[in-house]
Amino acid sequence: MATGLRRALIVTLLALSAPVWAAKKVDLDYQVRLLPQSDQAEVRLTLAKGEAVRSLDFDLGDGSHYSDFKADGQWQLTPGKPARGVWRPAADKASLTYRVRISHGRKNGSFDTRMTPTWALMRGDELVPPARLDQQDGIELVARLHFELPDGWKSVETAWPRIGKNKFRIDNPSRLFDRPTGWMLAGHLGSRRTRLGETEVTVASPQGQGMRRMDVLTLLTFVWPQVQAVFPRHPSKLLIVGANDPMWRGSLAARESIYLNTRLPLVSESGSSALVRELAQVFGRINDEQRSDWISEGFAEYYAIELVRRAGGMSDERYQALQAKLAKDSQKVTTLRGEQISPAQLSKAVLLLQELDGEIRLKTRNKRSLDDVLRGAMHLGTVDTKEFVQLAESILGESSKVLDTGLLR
Repeated sequence: MATGLRRALIVTLLALSAPVWAAKKVDLDYQVRLLPQSDQAEVRLTLAKGEAVRSLDFDLGDGSHYSDFKADGQWQLTPGKPARGVWRPAADKASLTYRVRISHGRKNGSFDTRMTPTWALMRGDELVPPARLDQQDGIELVARLHFELPDGWKSVETAWPRIGKNKFRIDNPSRLFDRPTGWMLAGHLGSRRTRLGETEVTVASPQGQGMRRMDVLTLLTFVWPQVQAVFPRHPSKLLIVGANDPMWRGSLAARESIYLNTRLPLVSESGSSALVRELAQVFGRINDEQRSDWISEGFAEYYAIELVRRAGGMSDERYQALQAKLAKDSQKVTTLRGEQISPAQLSKAVLLLQELDGEIRLKTRNKRSLDDVLRGAMHLGTVDTKEFVQLAESILGESSKVLDTGLLR
């Protein structure tokens, strides 16, 4: 037997005979007690075995939303931009407790998140801020989230799998530190549920907020086959929450969840849909970098139009009228680059993506389309303008005339 082959065989046999060491599971429980009288939540993180974690280094933003820290072990708070808090847990069972303010106002008097005497609309990302986890080798944290609701509050909704009354399992394979991200809603709620494909969909809002829950479900049901055809990965659960003014009159996607102000039309006069745009953000999960915000925002707006059109919800005449409006709105745009995209730049980005789709379909004789570029960008996870051009040209099989433009420089 050749030496190289013998060595490969020995390595394979050793690998097969070696014991498989399973990661040691350690419970991490998040207890959230909602306190509407003070517009706060008391959050308690409890590690069943504190020695499993060397430290948790939290990014507290400007530090103004968090207070009253108490810790088993060492707690070090460092002011700054951002403020940081480092927890080094004590051995055995160890907890970190703090309070976080729920309502976040805007200069115009509206709210991004809000707590009232009868309900709270919040983001898990703010209940538990992002943190760098330094843990012992061979440890797997098993995270759960439990809400303690005020007297009279009926229920709580999150995009995480429910494992008991007001209790959820938090498991994000893409991150080392499992924390309860996404939109969340608690209180006196009205909700509607259905299953679309592989996804359990819940539409929920506080009672009396004018949320058109059945309209939302109907539009989702209508476009869902097109969503499934475009996006390769589908969440097991999707939560759509809504509330009326003074909540911010807009829409915003978070992890497997969407916020939609109840005054927003599901389809605007121009033919685009805020709901479908945020749906594209949830399914796509594309992160852009290096002043390339036009990519993720452009994709989302492109598919907000395209998915409705493919589902038969937009006539050719309406589509042409929308094209004319996009062209008019963006006629003065000279670049798409920037950390944040303006409405005029967004219109220009949609037009560019539509042109690119046409170029790809023409050059590949309809075998490929912009859908393939989207899936490639999803696979990359994080993409910048240069990588986007390379990706599109790899699908085209040649250089792109559409992307050879000053708009991208």
